[in-house]
Amino acid sequence: MKKIISCIAFFTLLTHSFVFSQTTPANTNLVDLVNPLMGTQSKFSLSSGNTYPAIAMPWGMNFWMPQTSKMGDGWSYMYDAEKIRGFKQTHQPSPWINDYGQFSIMPVTGALKIDENERASWFSHKAEVAKPNYYKVYLADYDVTTEIAPTERAAQFRFTFPKSDSSYVLLDAFDRGSYVKIIPSERKIIGYTTKNSGGVPANFKNYFVLVFDKAFKFSSAWSKFKITKDTLEIKANHVGAVVRFETKTGEKIGLKVASSFISYEQAERNLTTELGKDTFDQTQEKGRNIWNQELSRIKVEGDNIDQIRTFYSCLYRVLLFPRKFYEFDAAGKVVHYSPYNGEVRPGYMFTDNGFWDTFRAVFPFFTLMYPTMNAHIMEGLANAYDESGFLPEWASPGHRDCMIGSNSASLITDSYMKGIRGYDIEKLYSAIIKNTENAGPVSSVGRFGHEYYNELGYVPYDVKINENAARTLEYSYADFCISQLAKELKKPQKEIDLYLKRSQNYRNIFDPSTKWMRGKNQDGKFQTPFNPFKWGDAFTEGNSIHYTWSVFQDVKGLVGLMGGREAFVQKLDSVFTMPPIFDDSYYGFPIHEIREMQIMNMGNYAHGNQPIQHMIYLYNYAGAPSKTQFWLRQVMKKLYQATPDGYCGDEDNGQTSAWYVFSSLGFYPVTPGTTQYVIGSPLFKKATITLEDGKKFTIESPKTSDANMYVDGATMNGKPYANTYLEHKDIQNGGTLQFNMTNAPSKAWGIKPETAPFSLTK
Repeated sequence: MKKIISCIAFFTLLTHSFVFSQTTPANTNLVDLVNPLMGTQSKFSLSSGNTYPAIAMPWGMNFWMPQTSKMGDGWSYMYDAEKIRGFKQTHQPSPWINDYGQFSIMPVTGALKIDENERASWFSHKAEVAKPNYYKVYLADYDVTTEIAPTERAAQFRFTFPKSDSSYVLLDAFDRGSYVKIIPSERKIIGYTTKNSGGVPANFKNYFVLVFDKAFKFSSAWSKFKITKDTLEIKANHVGAVVRFETKTGEKIGLKVASSFISYEQAERNLTTELGKDTFDQTQEKGRNIWNQELSRIKVEGDNIDQIRTFYSCLYRVLLFPRKFYEFDAAGKVVHYSPYNGEVRPGYMFTDNGFWDTFRAVFPFFTLMYPTMNAHIMEGLANAYDESGFLPEWASPGHRDCMIGSNSASLITDSYMKGIRGYDIEKLYSAIIKNTENAGPVSSVGRFGHEYYNELGYVPYDVKINENAARTLEYSYADFCISQLAKELKKPQKEIDLYLKRSQNYRNIFDPSTKWMRGKNQDGKFQTPFNPFKWGDAFTEGNSIHYTWSVFQDVKGLVGLMGGREAFVQKLDSVFTMPPIFDDSYYGFPIHEIREMQIMNMGNYAHGNQPIQHMIYLYNYAGAPSKTQFWLRQVMKKLYQATPDGYCGDEDNGQTSAWYVFSSLGFYPVTPGTTQYVIGSPLFKKATITLEDGKKFTIESPKTSDANMYVDGATMNGKPYANTYLEHKDIQNGGTLQFNMTNAPSKAWGIKPETAPFSLTK
């Protein structure tokens, strides 16, 4: 993801050998097909995902990860690193946003080393096992094997030590204010960490409790990387604790750990509730079952194991964020610490998400597959509005100043339009209306430049509001969403018409002379000089070539502005045929998104960043669906692999993964807030989607292959299907969609204007 300048090697399944013959065997544990190391071979200058191996439950409150980089480094795990400094509880959604509520645990033997640079141990990926529900690695310097099995708010560790009278486990509560207390009689350590990267109230703490299954031979608190003699309790800028054991060869020591944003007592409750008397293996198996249950909601079958591994590795990423930022109190009721006002409140809260990325495909995936959880997320948005006065747009855990738009309108509208209920929609409607008239506490919240947009119909280029053209396009789409929700809620026609009119504001920055979107000055004249290859400036982490297509609500209107279907198709084609030219003068150097576009050899198509990810589907609106099919296959084949360098840019809280999940199934939500999905090119011979109510929607493409990428006809429940889109209700009702795939573009299917997807312009 994003910079705030505007906002493994292949993991071989050593213990499992699967043979696929046009199917996924029924006894396959899908969790074993996931590679959590996908995308971890990344750095500041070039992202192959900017991910870390999240050892976690779906949407878990706490994740765990091996920490290879120094404390505070957003790139906490780098695949090319040689040493591990500790095993960190993390809440990091992105290296650009960084972390909060973090502390680490590290086993060492021999001479005690506390400083993270000194204690770091060599490791090898050959002695590393990474799965969503389980992590294992051998620390060579200490002859210790560490294993982790997580739950939503807790985890179990298992350390296998050598024979030693100096076997230690070290807790590092990190800097910027921390506290520890050792209770030897209970084999316990409690404490808190306050280290964060912003977005927290003044009273923020992450309380933790650690309980070992063996008595300590020695224990002490430490500060400034030194043991504090005869001290079991300490509070300072950077503190920790160390406990020592005498161990036999191969002796295993267990550790149960949990945390809470509410209190020590709640951390203890989380530990007891989620771990109880379970053994490490039982926790691991429960986690495996949970992941298998979620992953098996979509069963894909085919004869290419690499594609299947990529699918499930991407699906794992989609199911990580947003994070459940709530807990269960003594009465079993849902409560949360508010990251907005610091109070403990009833009800749901979710966080660690940038809607600029995830409104596009992640949340539409939840509306389709997880309507109950989606309703909880909506309740969480209403709670955030109550507690801060604004809807979040990039939360981690509270408001963060990153990215643009007021895309919460998309999430809320998409949820309601697809029939999801169980939350206060009137409050949420009021909140998105407030966004249209106000700027929030940070520039990413509310609408920065709203006064210009509402008066002129665009955010001007020359009023010192960066990314003004991008804001205009995103506000215009959000206004479309508001108009649809207003209509559904039976608001006054005048109100509906206002936002419907504003949904056409994209037209105000379309330059007919170049047929690109372009910044416009307050006097109504287009900004000069104009360079469509210039990144940033009037646009957000992209250029005009990428952002021109951000007219989700009215693609046919954009077709008209460009001179008709043929001209529109030619303009789409040009994105791929022009060289990867760029102008980085706004930033002063090629940001990683630029470099990723440049090296992918797909012209100026920049799939590694979100603004253009829907673009390929737009050929369907102009009667050229075969080009959608062709380019989708190129992207899926070239830009995704279940390897450490498996993405072509930031993965971004599941968005880039959700694109693959949807696209490989054969459809994509181009316009959230409507009930349609645009058809692409199904990758698998068969995909069975099990919906929340148990109904099944099956997509069959028996002839699909690398060569047979083109759709030459389709049937829905046995009847001919001519549309290049699917309706949400048709999927919800269950049934079978079958595609006839061929090796040449169809001369008939999907070409007629009446078969094209929704657009405001008819």
